[in-house]
Amino acid sequence: MEAVADVLVGLVAALHVYILVLEMFLWQGRRGRAFHGFDAEMARATAPLAANQGLYNGFLAAGLVWGLVAGDPTGFRAQVFFLCCVIVAGVYGAATANRRILVAQALPGALALAAVLIAR
Repeated sequence: MEAVADVLVGLVAALHVYILVLEMFLWQGRRGRAFHGFDAEMARATAPLAANQGLYNGFLAAGLVWGLVAGDPTGFRAQVFFLCCVIVAGVYGAATANRRILVAQALPGALALAAVLIAR
């Protein structure tokens, strides 16, 4: 079960690296605009906000990777902490921005957290 938990944590980390890239570097491009349905003007106007969000997603990814490579008990604690942060961010994003964030961010985080706790 520990291998399954590690894979799920790695996938959540990879998701947050993808979000970092999308929000920091691709936001004003075709892919970034299509993802949120923004026109070029809206993407340009919101780019600084998106880059800030992307940076925070990068911190979540870094924390999850740290949790994967650190020995226990630090690795376990880091995974639990950063997965809880992912879930809170997903729930808040769903409540304030778009409900699909609940499925795209909070659900994978919750599944990974459950696996980490079960594997422990």
